[in-house]
Amino acid sequence: CSTSLIPVGDTVQMKEPLTCYKWDCNCTFNRQRGCCCGANDLYKLEDETFMRIKYLWHDISAMSGKVNSLTAGVKVSFKATVDPQIAAIIPGSPEKCFGPFNVNVPIPYGIVTLNDGMGYNPALGVFTAPSPGVYVFSYTVYSSVEENGRLYYKVQLMHNQTPIASVWENNREDGEDSATQVVTLELRQGDQVYVELTSGRTLCKYLQFNIFTGYILYPLHNEY
Repeated sequence: CSTSLIPVGDTVQMKEPLTCYKWDCNCTFNRQRGCCCGANDLYKLEDETFMRIKYLWHDISAMSGKVNSLTAGVKVSFKATVDPQIAAIIPGSPEKCFGPFNVNVPIPYGIVTLNDGMGYNPALGVFTAPSPGVYVFSYTVYSSVEENGRLYYKVQLMHNQTPIASVWENNREDGEDSATQVVTLELRQGDQVYVELTSGRTLCKYLQFNIFTGYILYPLHNEY
């Protein structure tokens, strides 16, 4: 990579164009600094990288726009707990409970702390899907009885009157118990989901620990 140089003042000037060879990269570090045998390849790589980043940014922006158009306005979530005031004294017992009833009864989770999309009806305890999509629901059941009392409950998650999941307890071994279920469901617009207490069963004391929540995981725009 050597070349003839002519001194000009405190600098040097080349007599002819600097020639570099791809296999002579040693000159870049040990001889003439302007002699960069890899310059053309680096410039080419830089241009290619810039174009790839440009196209990638364009694709990301386009995808972001599609995601926003699909999910815009689809914000659905709720959280509700049972109001302890719905409990009543069971005849012949000192316990205040919700139930028993002679039919299955939806649990009215009346204290609502979140209701985006207004899909949950606290008066009925029923969630109605405002749009088709995949939803996640969870419910926690808690019941407590006096010493030597009987824990006797069965609570099930319903989808359009069809049981999907349940938790239950029927023993005298302990005075309290809790359980949680988490379920993912694909819903059409107008489908209903609620939690019901089965007939003859009770939920007693600290009813505020009974919680029902749900949210949309992602919308479905090709509803069958």
